[in-house]
Amino acid sequence: MDLVISIKKIFLRDLTPQRIFVLSFLFIIMMGSILLWMPFSAAKKQLTFVDALFTSVSAVCVTGLTVIDIGSDLSFTGQIITMLLFQSGGLGIITFSAFFFHLMGLSTSFKGREIVQTSFLPSPRRDFQIILKYVFLSTLTIESIGALVLLFVFSRDLPMGKAVYYSIYHAISAFCNCGYSLFTDSLMRYKCDVIANITIMMLIILGGIGFAVQLEILSFFKGIKKRLSLHTKIVIITTAILILSGAAFFFIFENNFVIKDAPLPTKVLVSLFQSVTARTAGFNTVDIGLLTNDTILVLMILMFIGASPGSAGGGIKTTSFSVLFLLLWSRLRGHEEVNVMNRTIPKELISRTISIIFASIFSIAIITSVLLFAGETKQPLQDRHLFVEYLFDTVSAFATAGLSMGVTPQLNSIQKIVLSIMMFTGRVGPLTLAFSLSRKPKKTVIEYAEENIMVG
Repeated sequence: MDLVISIKKIFLRDLTPQRIFVLSFLFIIMMGSILLWMPFSAAKKQLTFVDALFTSVSAVCVTGLTVIDIGSDLSFTGQIITMLLFQSGGLGIITFSAFFFHLMGLSTSFKGREIVQTSFLPSPRRDFQIILKYVFLSTLTIESIGALVLLFVFSRDLPMGKAVYYSIYHAISAFCNCGYSLFTDSLMRYKCDVIANITIMMLIILGGIGFAVQLEILSFFKGIKKRLSLHTKIVIITTAILILSGAAFFFIFENNFVIKDAPLPTKVLVSLFQSVTARTAGFNTVDIGLLTNDTILVLMILMFIGASPGSAGGGIKTTSFSVLFLLLWSRLRGHEEVNVMNRTIPKELISRTISIIFASIFSIAIITSVLLFAGETKQPLQDRHLFVEYLFDTVSAFATAGLSMGVTPQLNSIQKIVLSIMMFTGRVGPLTLAFSLSRKPKKTVIEYAEENIMVG
């Protein structure tokens, strides 16, 4: 009995919030893989386990990269499984557990509270239950409104029952920033439809700015809060700049290529849509493989930056990009402190931001290298273009963006597994994953003398 109690104490002591967070995603990924591997999930022939694993990882990590055609290769049951996977993956399995515990009148553990709050809030708050309710109610409300608007569009082309199903699926996929589509060509058939484009873009943006920002903006307009926090201001400003600048570059670079034959309103709509979706959603209204190198570079930058903290999106996050930009701007002006909007960014936060960006770049470099090494290249000079495609898909996987230049379905089993690892790392965060695998650091007793080295 004492031995069991001792083992339980050791297990609970080592089960840090970071490890619980990572293990919860691993659990739902494996459950999804097994379910998608079953014959009832396939529409034609049964998926291989590697393809089922890749599809499950992509859904849970709300990435959207796929090696199969969701609409034709999966049965209705398989499609519903993917929808449940990216809905639960977008909010987090711990969040679902805490919500159902609350409904049943049970208390949530301290570790569970910490995981939920760090997932959605910039700083811990006492009104945990209010935040939890808002996350679920806002998700249900926004997805429902989005589905109703999309139903108006889809009902013109599909039977009513199918239109309802497609509307719900795409609304959830867009809000969770997943990008899974039941259409073979994603949303290319609707590139001229203003209602469809605006609805999907609004769902992506609302799902990508974070629940804390949503709640704060709502409280501000209701008069509950008199001022917006620095976090919310940075998220709103950075998001707007990235969307508008991305759309402008897309329009300039593709005006004489992919969108050259389209009327001006469609050109603007396509440019805006691709700028928004590149931030971590994965839908596309044009063929990504036909874009110019300039546009591909812009999309990779947008994907790498990604969405905002506390959302379903990935990337290094808009706030990390802003902090890095503000740090460089401060150094160029000769300032030691990073000041913005009459506030000073803590040095610990700056150090963490630099670590996140470095770890992200390092992860992308490693995975891209492995994809190249694992590829069966018989003509290296002729296949040199694969480097750009592998790099693009790796950045897309890390940022949980879901955009692809078309190389993903052609990957071999080793490459699919490697890219799955990248998607998982991008969703939970490279630092969170590293902390979950590392042992508790020991306190250093000895302090050594400082000595400078030359840098830069």
